[in-house]
Amino acid sequence: MNHFGAGLVYSEMVASRAIMEALKNTKVRKRLHFFDASIEPYLVSMQIVGNDPEIMADAARFSEQLGATCVDINMGCPVKKVVNIDCGAALMKDEALAAKILRAVVAAVRIPVTVKMRLGWDFQHINVIELAKMAENEGVCAVAVHGRTRSQFYEGTANWQIISEVKQSLKIPVIGNGDVKDIFGASELLKSCNAVMIGRGACGRPWLLRQVAAHLDNAQIPKQCNIQVLDTIHSHLALILETYGEDKGTRLARKHLDWYSKGYPGAAAFRSTVNSEVTASGMYALVDEFFSGLVAHES
Repeated sequence: MNHFGAGLVYSEMVASRAIMEALKNTKVRKRLHFFDASIEPYLVSMQIVGNDPEIMADAARFSEQLGATCVDINMGCPVKKVVNIDCGAALMKDEALAAKILRAVVAAVRIPVTVKMRLGWDFQHINVIELAKMAENEGVCAVAVHGRTRSQFYEGTANWQIISEVKQSLKIPVIGNGDVKDIFGASELLKSCNAVMIGRGACGRPWLLRQVAAHLDNAQIPKQCNIQVLDTIHSHLALILETYGEDKGTRLARKHLDWYSKGYPGAAAFRSTVNSEVTASGMYALVDEFFSGLVAHES
């Protein structure tokens, strides 16, 4: 993603127990092959999740061995299967345990440790400033804040004002996250923090990162023509299929192709067809048929 302008890239969220299982089981270890910091020379953060300080520390050590530039502790994931086992955003409800995890992970590695959190569990329990200060005191190098509570999931509007209050309360960098959909949103959020994290806003539009970087540097904002979109999709689809195989890869690719096609004429029909395709060759054929037509129209 560095050629799209990202300064720091996070891995998929990986359970700390799964990372430790990978040390003992070759089959499990192969599942971590998507994390290869040697592929390109950019900053890569291994994002780990768990609720056992010792296991989280061991997972952080292994992440460092894999070549991670830094380790990120996830305390913000709102998904039920994660919070139901007292991980992710559920740690915001147990500040004592959160402190133990932060302390253990920081002590375990030489690389920087960051943490991502939400505003709190719900509107009645907004404790992000207290947790962020605690993270700073435990030696964390930066805090990323998604401007919603866990109870909001991704509904409503991200509260950038509270992100600003977190920044004013800390000496370490604060990374703002939530509702950045364009270059202007990124520029506005940056007034409230030290750096901007873009997630869903870049789905189907990875070039948004490059455009944001150019805007912040007062440089000419690069446009993305349809032939570049098609090339990007081809590369992305190839990586998905190479990583996950045809069966799982085609299923995972569907959501990405849905995102890439948004806003184009005939996108609904394209998505309907793609979502029933089960072969790699069929995926490529549908992509070429849909996007090549747009390229021809553009030229």
